[in-house]
Amino acid sequence: MRAILLVSWVLGVWTVYVQGGEGDPFPEERRTSMTSSRVVGSPEPPLPFRTEKAFPNLVVEQALTFEREPGADAYLILQHLGGWAPPGRLLRAADRPDVDRFDVLLDFGPETIAYGLDFHPSYAENGLLFVGVNTRKADDVHVTRVVRYTVDRRPPFAIDPASALTIIEWESNGHNGGDVAFGGDGLLYVSSGDGTADSDLDDRGQDLTHLTAKILRIDVDRPAPGAAYATPPGNPFVHIPGARPETWAIGLRNPWRLSYDKATDQLWTGVNGQDLWETANLVERGANYGWSATEGSRPFLADRKLAHAPLTPPTVEHHHAEARSLTGGLVYHGAKHPELKGAYIYGDYSTGKVWAVKVEGGRKVFHREIADTPFQLTGFGLDSAGELILIDHRTAFHRLVPSPPEDVEAASRFPRKLSETGLFASTPARTPAPGAVPYDVNSPLWSDGALKERFLVVPGLEKIEYAETNGWTFPDRTVLVKTFLYDLSGDGRDIPAPVETRLLVKEQGEWVGYTYAWNDERTDAALVDKSGLDRTFDVVAGNGGKRAQVWRYPSRAECMVCHSRASNFVLGPSTPQMNREYDHGSGPEDQIDRLQRLGYFANDPPARAERARLADPRDPAAPLDARARAYLHANCASCHVEAGGGNAAIDLSAGAPPHRLGIDMTPRQDALATPGAKILAPGDPDGSTLLSRMAFRGSGQMPPLATDQVDEDAVAMLREWIARLPGSGPPTAPR
Repeated sequence: MRAILLVSWVLGVWTVYVQGGEGDPFPEERRTSMTSSRVVGSPEPPLPFRTEKAFPNLVVEQALTFEREPGADAYLILQHLGGWAPPGRLLRAADRPDVDRFDVLLDFGPETIAYGLDFHPSYAENGLLFVGVNTRKADDVHVTRVVRYTVDRRPPFAIDPASALTIIEWESNGHNGGDVAFGGDGLLYVSSGDGTADSDLDDRGQDLTHLTAKILRIDVDRPAPGAAYATPPGNPFVHIPGARPETWAIGLRNPWRLSYDKATDQLWTGVNGQDLWETANLVERGANYGWSATEGSRPFLADRKLAHAPLTPPTVEHHHAEARSLTGGLVYHGAKHPELKGAYIYGDYSTGKVWAVKVEGGRKVFHREIADTPFQLTGFGLDSAGELILIDHRTAFHRLVPSPPEDVEAASRFPRKLSETGLFASTPARTPAPGAVPYDVNSPLWSDGALKERFLVVPGLEKIEYAETNGWTFPDRTVLVKTFLYDLSGDGRDIPAPVETRLLVKEQGEWVGYTYAWNDERTDAALVDKSGLDRTFDVVAGNGGKRAQVWRYPSRAECMVCHSRASNFVLGPSTPQMNREYDHGSGPEDQIDRLQRLGYFANDPPARAERARLADPRDPAAPLDARARAYLHANCASCHVEAGGGNAAIDLSAGAPPHRLGIDMTPRQDALATPGAKILAPGDPDGSTLLSRMAFRGSGQMPPLATDQVDEDAVAMLREWIARLPGSGPPTAPR
């Protein structure tokens, strides 16, 4: 007999009952809606700005630009319709607060996406419009090109597609750049990326012989004979044999948004990073920004030869804990926000954060976060009054407005004590509140031997999106809770003592980590400052004695280093980790089956036998290879996967094929092992940097964060695994 779903409303709480059929070992289970959580907002002082809708009646899906058309009461907007792929269109909307429609000026066709545009300095007279696009040609080669169009100077200001003239182009299929900006010198600046999908596969970052990974400067008004442009004689690389003379600056992975400000004579670009760092640069003549020998100011592929030195550091850089796809902006000179005058305003597509930085006389005098939005920021623009427009990929156009006083009050309400979070029915007993779901994982992360208690809180009766790989997708206001415990030497009590409880909270589509430090009485825990905290405890050692345990309460940013987008931000609540039994009081039951029975999933998981599952690395009865792969998955694969932040040509997730483990592959970083060592050397543990990095603590250790003690049991297990590891033939090319 199938289970019957019943829903009841009692005392203001929705409860879902699942009534089992005959022979059901769980005859009645219920899901109680979680309504007690008070983990909302942020404990930090409010940022100076929030946003409001601009042009609220204008609906434009997947907008990329917002540019005021010179000599016309209108805005030009680039739009793409294919999910970061073609087709693209150029739109015009009237400059009115109540505008509710647009005209399609140009359809770029099914094989072309447009990235950026700018107007000729004499556009009001000549109507010359320059657009950066990427297109697939008939031979399936992708090129980025700058195309000039002529816009009719008479109503309805139409564009004749036949007026298109390709100014410059280069092969590019990945990081394409493709933005354009006229400088105060009347010359056209053009951005280009490295042209590949990842890790500068074609080694273009430091190659002067191609147009890729650069800012270019060309003269479109005085073209060379037989060409559509000329190279200005003042360009910095014109006298270097073999160098592309159009080059203005080099070493840029994927410049996303290029802007020139006449008032300050500044050329800015935002640059999308790869593993760990996002950057923005005040572009300097002849500068080398380092890619792919460096990522931002940090080493990346240190063995790559530099085109020239010294390198120019980025003007600003952000770790992937706070920005993951930087969107360049523009310098603000509007009247509404005088504190931002002269500041470059930029943001992040993934986190929605917005920053302002001001550079005067070559010195950075001001830099701070000014807003945290729920937007996917694709660009910034100015309205006819010179006021800032934020472009959201989903909901189009928004403005900055000052944060109201109630935001200060909201920050003061954020729970400073664990007992104030509403997550526990009893904080001293660490009893989860009704509606919370305790859980366990197959392969716990090594945390210097600490024990852990876990539960998750899904608000109300909302749903989880199940996924077979990576972390599940949770709704906003979800809280993942993990408490760390130790046997404290001299504590006088037999049970482990809690030392820290961490919360991972989802708001506005983003995850944020908070941590609480327990008091000596074990009755409550206090919120740790955003910069983190270090303490030392005397804990019971394996031999019954005691040892000093240095314990790091992570900063907000450190939390998000491991909880990265490569794993969908959550680590434990994933199918390979959760596919196991847990006793919630009615006997052991598979955790995923139970969540499904109680209606937590928006989509149906497959049968248990068809689901991925990690082995227990501490179980000697499990196959050695499964134990090793499970340990590496839990402790290493949050970084060492595609786009995970670990700069190595390896994938240590449990499902990765063996050739991606680094077998017989030379390390990109300091080997920390014998000369000639490999990442994994089959049959040679001492010649394997994977093991040498795990077997000590200090600079270069792995994992790099959150451990002060070597996991000796795991090192021994992995040593045996490497000793038995068969070779796999020639290694594949690095990613």
